[in-house]
Amino acid sequence: MDVIELAAHLMALSARTAPKATGKDFIETKVITGEDLIRLKEDMIKYGEESGKKNFDRDAKNVANSSAVLLISLSKPEKVGLNCGACGYNLCTSLRDFREGTEFAGPICAWRLIDLGIAVGSAVKTASLLNVDNRVMYRIGVSARRLKLIEGEIVIGIPLSATGKNIYFDR
Repeated sequence: MDVIELAAHLMALSARTAPKATGKDFIETKVITGEDLIRLKEDMIKYGEESGKKNFDRDAKNVANSSAVLLISLSKPEKVGLNCGACGYNLCTSLRDFREGTEFAGPICAWRLIDLGIAVGSAVKTASLLNVDNRVMYRIGVSARRLKLIEGEIVIGIPLSATGKNIYFDR
């Protein structure tokens, strides 16, 4: 196994063990390399052209120059049950079935989205400890979901690289 791929798996471990509301886990992870990176890059370019959205091509170039990408998703998350209103509904029972949006599905309990954020933060913390260059990218998640590379209502991608210059910030 490549050292960057190993780092991605350690990042996935950090995402898995990150704290979650009520101790229930709806986080999924998947490490992609090789042909899947090429498919991902191609779909990102295609989606950017189809949607007219900027920077899908720029981020696709980053994917093409990466050794691996860690995907982290929130899959079939249940409501926490706090009736806090953060999702836009006063009662959790009002938050109903997921509906497909333009790129992701929702509505989603805000506390489950926080779980996703903590998992992503834990993963990139691990990358930082290992000195692996990375960047959290929503655009990767859009195409990963379109390609069904991972299950989930919302997907985040974290590309990984180890070169003399950080390709994700010096672009």
